[in-house]
Amino acid sequence: MAARPPRDRGAAFGLSIAVDGSGLERPRAGVGVYTTQIIHAMAVDRPDCRMTVFGPPGSFSHVPDATFRSIPQTRFVGRHLQWPAAIKQLRPDAYFGAVGALPLRDVGCPSVITVHDLAIYRNPKWFPGQQPLATRLVVPRSVLRADVVIAVSENTARDVIEIFGVERSRIRVVPHGVSPVFHPMSAEDLASARKNLGLPERFILFVGTIEPRKNLETLLEAWATMRDRPDLVVVGSWGWLYDSIRDRMDRLGPGLHHLDSLEPGDLPAIYNLARVVAHPAWYEGFGLPPLEAMACGTPVVVSDASSLPEVVDDAGLVVPAGEPEAWRRALERVIGDTDLAADLKRRGIIRAAQYSWARAAGLTWQAIDRAIGARRDPKSAPA
Repeated sequence: MAARPPRDRGAAFGLSIAVDGSGLERPRAGVGVYTTQIIHAMAVDRPDCRMTVFGPPGSFSHVPDATFRSIPQTRFVGRHLQWPAAIKQLRPDAYFGAVGALPLRDVGCPSVITVHDLAIYRNPKWFPGQQPLATRLVVPRSVLRADVVIAVSENTARDVIEIFGVERSRIRVVPHGVSPVFHPMSAEDLASARKNLGLPERFILFVGTIEPRKNLETLLEAWATMRDRPDLVVVGSWGWLYDSIRDRMDRLGPGLHHLDSLEPGDLPAIYNLARVVAHPAWYEGFGLPPLEAMACGTPVVVSDASSLPEVVDDAGLVVPAGEPEAWRRALERVIGDTDLAADLKRRGIIRAAQYSWARAAGLTWQAIDRAIGARRDPKSAPA
């Protein structure tokens, strides 16, 4: 297990924190997973602190370690006018924006936001519409107003600097963790899981929302040309702009399996059963699926884009994102070379062990301490 970062000796204890839990609207998506995991880990790390999570109605079950309140649901007025007033009434020591945003109206306290990715600024064509309110106003103002900006990878930190001109001194890199539920499983448990889930004997696995930036098309093209190819299992819900992807999936025949809805508890078993996990995304702010797969001891092949080489390091194969032929060769290598697969398994388990939500929580609290210190005395705030 990765060691926790040491607490700053000047850290404030018994803090009251207001948390943006709007990501809990989609608890299985990346930001939803981050929100639930980081809140739980922060509560464990500092049980003396009090967190009030503002989220969508009914999502209180995902954050049992915190007090829960509903975010006002009126569009724009509710989030940007009524909600900040409710935060001010709490008089918290700090605001933590787990989804990377601040309300447009002042929240009346030091603020820390987590920026997960800035893909829409890198390529707006990957997304439906222009989302002008968020992209042109809310996100830029949030990044520029926050006392401390958390980036989930060095790649995301560079994006924050290049796109918004934020000083590097205001950014703290806090990688995601990997849940302990992702680990190598016994042969007996895997046999039972395979029977219950109805999965093929040999398969390549893709995990992610089906949308343009995930670059599933490249994987489909590579898989279609593989020799002695195993089946391909795609785990992920339909996102947006997916019509051409769905059409291609429909034409590829019975060897392709799509699991649109999956119980979260089944995902570790699917990672364990896969021969290799392929993650060809054009852009990821962090990239949890490859990390989860490595923790399960499953070899990974990732694209050379954005944060993925940073997360995987030398524990997986890194392939040019837009070259199907390179993907075909890499997947055939892993499937056909048992020594390579065993080496990647060993490297992946070691690499994944460097990431933990406990460490992420400790670093997040340090960022909050820094934001509070900067407001109280800018000269004495911890560096």
